[in-house]
Amino acid sequence: MLHRVFIAINLPEKIKEKLFSFTKKYSSIPAKWVEKENIHITVLFLGKLDDNQLLKTIQSAKQVLKNYEPFLVEVEHLAYGPDNKFPPRLIWAEVNKSKEFSVLKNDIENTLFNLPEYKYKIKEGKGFNPHITIARIQSFKFQRMIERPEIEISLNMPFKVNSIDIMESVLTKKGPEYTILESINL
Repeated sequence: MLHRVFIAINLPEKIKEKLFSFTKKYSSIPAKWVEKENIHITVLFLGKLDDNQLLKTIQSAKQVLKNYEPFLVEVEHLAYGPDNKFPPRLIWAEVNKSKEFSVLKNDIENTLFNLPEYKYKIKEGKGFNPHITIARIQSFKFQRMIERPEIEISLNMPFKVNSIDIMESVLTKKGPEYTILESINL
């Protein structure tokens, strides 16, 4: 069986509430809004893994993460994203790219992609730009809007990351459904 897997930081409820509240403020923007319970920070998208790859992923992530302490992350501001792209693809909350966060992400990625079970997988190769997707913009409708609301809101919402979650995403007609497969405490 294949599992669509990613590694994530799940957010405190208070931050999810605040981010979800923007769905009302910007409801005129043609977009598919993320359900409150699905709001998270993706650390690393792994794609489809078989049962053996999933087991090795969990074991290896536990080994890597036992060397890490909880760290602070700050949700900095809400904006269209990615930066300098028109039409934008997302409404997102940008997250500070701290040294601790970057090192943790690279450590997990390098460990997993060096596993023999990953020999047929390819790293995405994108730069690390931690963010929280709030909505996926419908580009065609967005371009046809006569007046587009500006979005650039400072948030300054720090929180402590105490665990990293290995998540499964099941795509349904209603949207993705996420399940925590393993929560690893720092």
